[in-house]
Amino acid sequence: MKKGSPPVVAQVLSSFIAASQHGPRPLPLFLDILRDQTAGSPERSAAALAGLRAYQDAARAKPRKAMPARFRKGQARLRDYGAKGATGRAVIVIPSLINPPHILDLRPESSLLRWLASQGHRPFLLDWGTQGPKARDLDVDAHITRVLLPLIAKFSVPPILIGYCLGGTMALAASCLTEVAGLALIASPWHFTGYGSAARAEIAALWDSAKPTCDTLGLVPMEVLQAGFWRLDPARTIAKYEAFAALEPDSEAARSFIALEDWANGGAPLPFATGVQIFENFIAADTPGTGAWQIGGVTIAPAALSCPAIEFVSLNDRIVPAASAANLRDRRDLGAGHVGMIVGRSARTQLWEPLSDWLKALPLPK
Repeated sequence: MKKGSPPVVAQVLSSFIAASQHGPRPLPLFLDILRDQTAGSPERSAAALAGLRAYQDAARAKPRKAMPARFRKGQARLRDYGAKGATGRAVIVIPSLINPPHILDLRPESSLLRWLASQGHRPFLLDWGTQGPKARDLDVDAHITRVLLPLIAKFSVPPILIGYCLGGTMALAASCLTEVAGLALIASPWHFTGYGSAARAEIAALWDSAKPTCDTLGLVPMEVLQAGFWRLDPARTIAKYEAFAALEPDSEAARSFIALEDWANGGAPLPFATGVQIFENFIAADTPGTGAWQIGGVTIAPAALSCPAIEFVSLNDRIVPAASAANLRDRRDLGAGHVGMIVGRSARTQLWEPLSDWLKALPLPK
């Protein structure tokens, strides 16, 4: 704890340290942000800490069993959500390498994958798995060429790709390298200059301080990535815990918050080379947005796509700003946020249904 922290923080910090930690990770940084955001307002500080205490102490439901793996490649699994009797093409849903993949199947009532299956589609979720230090040289390109492309090749008929967040960036790359039947991007960054110079400079400073330790570990811990996300919107990082303190513990809103925060505070570490490519090649140098990204001599760019493609962009996304979008010809702008467009109350009307309609309009396999 930093010198000068509000007294209310000092009074409860020891109990947080002793508690079973569900998050947020890293807790010391969260408390520093809390101090900065609630300076001069002990009432707000107390409310946020009460929300944090309630979140950490909340009972958790037993985790659901993962869907069966249809195909495997290294640590990755392609999990089968397909509806029985579905006749359409396989749809591979590709999450980001950052945070667990189950945001796309968060709860029964907010599962994009299960809903797509209920509409007659054949969705498969790419679970990237957990890499250890031995995979330190596995960068983003290698995830695409050594994992994603071989899994796509398992299907006798080219599948459709749906990519969320960084998963969309990678799905676009895969679509430039192999035949696919269609590509849908959801909140996927491409023009990394769209984050703005201030945010990119702050993220660069974070990476500069973390890189030596990550190099030694051979991994980029989730806490490093989480710290970057929090810096993009520190006010909301604290405000959501203030709001949670006022919720009824057994309410639907409280259960949804807990499930979402557990997901946001989860996630496996990334191989060191993946961190280097994300922080230095993508965010700092903007190799995708400048047209400088190549894999195996092939330029990776939206203009190189030969398949039908659509892009769903949030106009109020703090994690992937609208200015970073690929700007595909078929672009749909949404009012929901980065996570809200997947699991929020308006997700079904804003994203799920238009996405399903687009999938149904694609030509069936011959």
